[in-house]
Amino acid sequence: MTGTLYGIGIGPGDPELLTLKAVRLIRECDVIAVPGKDYRESVAYGIAVQAVPELKDKEILAVHMPMTRDREVLEKSFQAGADRLETCLKAGKDVAFLTLGDVTIYSTYLYLHRLVTERGYRTEMVSGIPSFCAAAARLNMGLAEGAEEIHIIPASYQAEDSLSLPGTKILMKTGRQMERVKEKLKEKNLSVAMVENCGMEGEKVYRSVDEIGSDAGYYSLIIAKENRE
Repeated sequence: MTGTLYGIGIGPGDPELLTLKAVRLIRECDVIAVPGKDYRESVAYGIAVQAVPELKDKEILAVHMPMTRDREVLEKSFQAGADRLETCLKAGKDVAFLTLGDVTIYSTYLYLHRLVTERGYRTEMVSGIPSFCAAAARLNMGLAEGAEEIHIIPASYQAEDSLSLPGTKILMKTGRQMERVKEKLKEKNLSVAMVENCGMEGEKVYRSVDEIGSDAGYYSLIIAKENRE
């Protein structure tokens, strides 16, 4: 019998936002996989261990996936990561791979999931609370009402055209492009709020474009709506 790979979304940062299913599977799985070179420096591990303290006694597998857009480098790292996961699965061990937010939304884990599935192993995805839902709740605001549309935009890429779409615009991972994004938001005269490090240590809340500094971190999420004034 081979093991099963579970891709588990652990939510945006607050350990109390892990689902009951995520907690159960973390407890039940033989191996816990986390992104990074050293699991002790993994943000996902740091969040999950607060909700599941016995995680400290588990076999931990750190899977390094570099932050680059070089497809060749990425492909090599994904194949190497899949090889490491396969070693555990071949041995009959169930593996829980922890990923921030929801496992289906811009998750690097998806590449590993696809490779492991193609190799014939059992795989399952476990939903987590998306960062933009947690950020909206932190801001005490709704994301959409009635027939309003919601658009999820990876702001680290060119996002200018998307800002003209109707309804609510959610800009994820805006940190590195913050100045460019702020400029475009001002041009569109949108109502803007942002949460940095939602649910984590160092969380910051901003209620307008002008409040947002240029040094915002990687985990910065902007919610933009049309002004209703």
